[in-house]
Amino acid sequence: MVYTFLTFVGLISSLLVYLAIVSPGKPEAFRDEEGKILEGSISEKTFLQIGGVKQGMFIQSKDSTNPVLLYLHGGIPDYFLTKKYPTGLEDYFTVVWWDQRWAGLSYNANLPKESITLEQMISDTKEMTNYLRKRFGHDKIYLMGRSGGTFIGIHVAAQFPELYHAYIGVAQMSDHLKSERLAYDYMLKGYRDAGNRKMVRKLEASPVTDVIPYEYLKLRDKAMHKIGVGTTHDMRSIVTGIFLPSLTCRDYTFTEKINLWRAKAQAGVHPLWDTILVTDLAKQVPEIKIPVYFLHGIYDYTVSYNLAKDYFDKLKAPVKGFYTFSHSAHSPMFEETEKMQQVLIEDVLSGKNKFADSNLAFHDLIKKNED
Repeated sequence: MVYTFLTFVGLISSLLVYLAIVSPGKPEAFRDEEGKILEGSISEKTFLQIGGVKQGMFIQSKDSTNPVLLYLHGGIPDYFLTKKYPTGLEDYFTVVWWDQRWAGLSYNANLPKESITLEQMISDTKEMTNYLRKRFGHDKIYLMGRSGGTFIGIHVAAQFPELYHAYIGVAQMSDHLKSERLAYDYMLKGYRDAGNRKMVRKLEASPVTDVIPYEYLKLRDKAMHKIGVGTTHDMRSIVTGIFLPSLTCRDYTFTEKINLWRAKAQAGVHPLWDTILVTDLAKQVPEIKIPVYFLHGIYDYTVSYNLAKDYFDKLKAPVKGFYTFSHSAHSPMFEETEKMQQVLIEDVLSGKNKFADSNLAFHDLIKKNED
């Protein structure tokens, strides 16, 4: 018994030492082939007061004169996943991975939950945008949201079009209560077809109707990932796919890593979850006066691919493009990086939509007729 206890203590101590070693809390600089810091590059973690609250971010760029891209994460900051799934965005943009109010670097246990409202998050985003415009000397920047970040981002883009060149929605939300019902139905059928009786029983015990049961929410992430409709199409475990990569990310300190998960545990799926579930964005945000791009994985049921397409068809914008990522679930930026870069470079930066699904289908039809 004593030996077992000492062994356990030793393992915990070793783990803590390891985590301390891999948690210096400072992002590495970009370097050239000779090992010198790349001239004009930026790789930093910084903090500032946004909306009266200290908030943190990572800023990454191989050329800080490049266009600025402000990234709004979903239910949890996912900058750490860039270590496992490099996006290459820093080659073309000055990317700002902002840990928003209550999340990750910006976690504050004393912050009242009542302060986390859609209106406050919109205000924070506008304030962050103006900071970036002033710091990097740009009249406008690009705004990208992913998952829960799209719920905030599309409101911001609609309200302040003068601040942005374009809005990019990755896994764009629409009517999310309906999305959750579609996901539940898909998973229930999938697990029935696979003969997974245990998972079927758990899902049947907590059906998603006009409300989402707490017991279902406890099961949701695991069920989505095991069937391939979660963070990535091939990620089967949150522990190995998300939790462990977050712990080994050297850019966060050990305390910041703890806060990343403290915030997630307290916020649940998303800090604005209740607001998200009662909102139909097609009705609330029917028009945006800047170019709009939706990028969505076809296997995504965390946020419905089909509902995003329906919303896109209804949305009015001067230029818009919908892009299907045929090998992706919820994270095309991590799953199909080459196509993601092509869309951003060829279409978004030029304000065009030539690689959008509708145009590609047209080009394919022309080519078929020519052949």
